[in-house]
Formats: sequence, structure tokens, C-alpha cells
Amino acid sequence: MKRVEIYTDGACSGNPGPGGYGVVLKYGEHIKELSGACENTTNNRMELLAVIKGLEALKRPCEVVLYSDSKYIVDAMNKGWVKGWQARGWMRSNKQPAKNSDLWKKILELSSQHKIEWIWVKGHADNKWNNRCDRLAVEATNSIKGD
Repeated sequence: MKRVEIYTDGACSGNPGPGGYGVVLKYGEHIKELSGACENTTNNRMELLAVIKGLEALKRPCEVVLYSDSKYIVDAMNKGWVKGWQARGWMRSNKQPAKNSDLWKKILELSSQHKIEWIWVKGHADNKWNNRCDRLAVEATNSIKGD
């Protein structure tokens, strides 16, 4: 299995508001960048969409190290929250609907094809690739804001 690193980030101007995502995929010396935007979204949805776009870019099953500055995503995957929401019919333990279940379903579908290690990185810190994802996400957001 090929080993790929994926860095992801989302951004939103207002919450909800216009938002964007940024992704950097690294395989050996190869680097691929992805970004995109939505007119009316939330920061969490953009964080989730970044993960989806990164995983969709993989052409075959891979060993993936996925880096995100979203505790929401990393904890949901590492602590099994998302599997619990799924088992309860996309309800949280407090009987409230799980937010963004459409995107979580897609992440579960895509992640089942790979061996993924989910790693949290501090946002806006010293991680070169997370910072690059942040710039891509902000640029995508600004492209639809008109900045």
C-alpha cells in the first residue's frame, strides 16, 4: 500500500457564510493541492469537505496519515463518536441529531477503503502544510466573497 499524507483545513467568513477548504496531498516528493468554496456554509462543513476532497483524490487504497486542526473531526474519528452517531441512526448521545451527517456518511464510506491515522495539529502554528491548507481555504473563501 502506498503511504500518503493528507493535510486539510476549512475556513468560513461568518458562520454560516461563505467558506472554503484547502487540501495538500503528499506522496514521496509529489505534492498536490486542492481547494474550493461554498457560498453559504459553516466552518465545520468546510473542515469535513476538505477531508472528503482529500480522500476522493486517492485512486487506490492507501495508508493515509491525515492531519487536521479540527478537534471535531480528529476526536470524532479517533474516539469513535461518528460510529456511535451512526449506530444511533445519526443521533448524538443527548438525543439531538448529529450535525453534518451527510458529510460524515461520505467520510465513513471513503475512509473504509484506506488505513487512516487521524492526527490533530495546532492550527495557525508551525506546521508548514497546515498553514498552506489554511491559505488555500481562505483564498477560496475570498474568491466568492469578492475580496
